[in-house]
Amino acid sequence: MAQTEKLFTVAGTATQNGVTKARFANDLVARIKILNKAGCTDINLIELPEPMTKLQALQHLQSIGITAGDAGYAVANKLAEKTKIAKKAEIRVAVTPSKAVKATAKAEPTEA
Repeated sequence: MAQTEKLFTVAGTATQNGVTKARFANDLVARIKILNKAGCTDINLIELPEPMTKLQALQHLQSIGITAGDAGYAVANKLAEKTKIAKKAEIRVAVTPSKAVKATAKAEPTEA
């Protein structure tokens, strides 16, 4: 059984102990309360136009202009990480002359 990626309706950034990270959730108010309780500052969360994967949400954040400062850096780094993971899990489907479908997963060696 294939596992599907979780979808989120809220995405953005928050800073905790001087470190800005990308954040994802499905309830805006509850997530803000949790981040406040944890001591986060510079909380910048938005509701997404539709449920999205983390990769899609990060692309959306960049498309709406979250590209400057620590927040932009956090979004860009997480996007690069998620893009690399997505490319590793890329599945190639080839149709052979006998019309049988063969799927192979392409795994690339990790870099240190």
